[in-house]
Amino acid sequence: MSRGVRATAVLRAGWGLTLLLVPGRLAPGVVPAGVVPAARVLGVRHVVQAAASVVAPTGTVAVLGIVVDAVHTGSCLVLAAAAPRWRRAALLDAVIEGGLTAAAWGAIRAARRG
Repeated sequence: MSRGVRATAVLRAGWGLTLLLVPGRLAPGVVPAGVVPAARVLGVRHVVQAAASVVAPTGTVAVLGIVVDAVHTGSCLVLAAAAPRWRRAALLDAVIEGGLTAAAWGAIRAARRG
């Protein structure tokens, strides 16, 4: 497993654990009802995805992860545009999801070159 894949898995697991353990502290101000449970579900998804990328660091697993991240990023942007109440949480998650997507893409490209 490449360093990039491992580093992305560590970042993803850290974000997932943060969402699981302290989701209400991520967005200052009033947090809409439903953000905490939704954040915890997303946290579980990130931890599972990180574990899958470590246990089975194949190109297929990585590409599936990138697809899931890209779809999630898009859904966050749609939610931010459609629901002002959820905008802050959705934009925060979109930025982080986009970063994880880019990191995973970069790790795959580096592994293929190396």
